[in-house]
Amino acid sequence: MRLPRNPFRRTGRPSRATADTVAPPPSPLRPIDLTDDAEVTAALRLSMKVGEVLLASGTGAMDTMTQIAQVAAAYGLTQCDVEVTYNAISISARRGPVLPPVSSIRIVHYRAHDFTRLAEVDRLIRRLRRGELTVTEAYEHLDAITGAPHPYARWLATAAWAAMAGSIAVLLGGGALVAVVAFLTTVVIDRTNRRLNRLGLPYFFQHFTGGVIASLPAVLLFTLHLDIRPSLVIAAGVVVLLPGLSLVGSVQDAITGAPVTAGARFFEVMVLTAGIIGGVAVALRVASGLGTTLPNVAPSQFTGNLTELLPKVASGAFAAAFYALACYAERRALLVAGLAGATGSLVVIIVLHFGVGPVFGSACAATVVGLAGGLMARRALTPPIVVAVAGITPLLPGLTVYRGLYAFINDQPLTGFSELASATGIGAALAAGVVLGEWVARTLRRPQILRPGMLDRTGLRRPISPRRPGR
Repeated sequence: MRLPRNPFRRTGRPSRATADTVAPPPSPLRPIDLTDDAEVTAALRLSMKVGEVLLASGTGAMDTMTQIAQVAAAYGLTQCDVEVTYNAISISARRGPVLPPVSSIRIVHYRAHDFTRLAEVDRLIRRLRRGELTVTEAYEHLDAITGAPHPYARWLATAAWAAMAGSIAVLLGGGALVAVVAFLTTVVIDRTNRRLNRLGLPYFFQHFTGGVIASLPAVLLFTLHLDIRPSLVIAAGVVVLLPGLSLVGSVQDAITGAPVTAGARFFEVMVLTAGIIGGVAVALRVASGLGTTLPNVAPSQFTGNLTELLPKVASGAFAAAFYALACYAERRALLVAGLAGATGSLVVIIVLHFGVGPVFGSACAATVVGLAGGLMARRALTPPIVVAVAGITPLLPGLTVYRGLYAFINDQPLTGFSELASATGIGAALAAGVVLGEWVARTLRRPQILRPGMLDRTGLRRPISPRRPGR
């Protein structure tokens, strides 16, 4: 599919991302034979594999269900019951009052942060809804998408994670030395966790290991009396490890009516975050036992000081863009993600300037990011989740998590609980704000009801009426 030269040029109705155009599917142009079990099974298998890619990439359960149903309806299976849970997809297609229904189930065994694959599947779904491909052709295209290697080399993704950590360190107020240390520490974390992942180590222990690695260089450099703020290095590593995509997905599922999947995703977020906290806590306890006590940290990673506006906004933009690059987003999406990160940082600083608390300020910033991301993503032909998650990444409460751990290590349990509760509130506010912003974006760009004059522009064909005798 040839892409427009200018990704931000208005391309009309087909430019809307399918995740944001939740609408009844069009009448099938190439319906299958509902009496043929093989054809029905093939169509369901295609729908299930599309849903597997969407769910594995972090798409919400309700959006995944809707798009599975739309793919099935494009081939004539308009009466389908679809159920999506944390790692399973089931579908039952009714074929009328006489024929028995056909059911299928698929288990999702993996999670993939490949935003290019998600965008290509998004475009494939649009082609299916326009009736451009048969089931066999669509499955071949889908196999090519899922079987293709990542668009960037692994070393580039590692460098992007590291550059994101350096940007976060600058965003938190660190200097060049802090950014370099955060960069190098994140390189070690990423390469170590990739190796552990190939060995099959559970994600909890990978995040625990990452928390330890994020803390040890900061402790060592502080012991050597270098002019460095160790808390910023640790907080940058924590932000890189925090599962922001799962957090957004869990809150989105809870709000949109998928409580079972929401509970499973949120529990996963808490377990992975507990692994990070445990790793950092062990490293700090070992340092304390060796006689090294790290200094206290600033009360907040964002303040309402407008004199810091330009560097913090620039750092937020770079952090979001590097996150999108680390997740293998398309090049066209990098600029959009950077703009979303800059927007989120700008809004939260301005809101905090007027004395609003960090939780409400984070919610306001995330709402603007979700709205702007939903609108900009359509112009760039990029799924909104890519822009939204990248945009809130600079706002994740890494420094707040560290402050809570610091309080626990120094026998201040009430302060520690308060800080960790604040971090939880900020994370939930970010996710809820993204969902609200995307809902507003959908409302502003709600698809119009098809009128006769619009059929040609949407790619649908008018049925050809048979000629009457004598004409």
